[in-house]
Amino acid sequence: MADQDPIFQIQRVYLKEASLEQPNSPAILLEQEQPSVDIQLGVEAAPVAEGVYEIAVTATVQTKIQDKTVFLVEAKQAGIFEIRNLPEDQMGPIMGIACPQIVYPYLRGNVADLIQRAGFPPVHLAEINFQAMYEQQQAQAAGAVTQ
Repeated sequence: MADQDPIFQIQRVYLKEASLEQPNSPAILLEQEQPSVDIQLGVEAAPVAEGVYEIAVTATVQTKIQDKTVFLVEAKQAGIFEIRNLPEDQMGPIMGIACPQIVYPYLRGNVADLIQRAGFPPVHLAEINFQAMYEQQQAQAAGAVTQ
């Protein structure tokens, strides 16, 4: 019976990908105007092996002054999770809510650090309600199916 106990373990959390571009430096650094900031987030899940999944949270932070990019940061933080013996209806919320909540703080720190190391004030990504994000994605998927 012990073989059927639910298992949820973090195997590893790691920075999978990171890039920084400053295409208009150094001239844009002399601008006094406040840049606009656009932040995009995404979550993806992929099986790695039987009962083992990679969950990745991606952030894209782009700052512009008018139509010129000040900097563009793209980062993907991932985690490997062992998830076994859970009911199928719990797998979506675990991979879409619980795992991203574990990975996201590492992504926030890495993005802030990368931007600061580039010579800019750090951009701190806001806290994310992954449950609301997951529920919105489920509602959109259900809407797409019914149309």
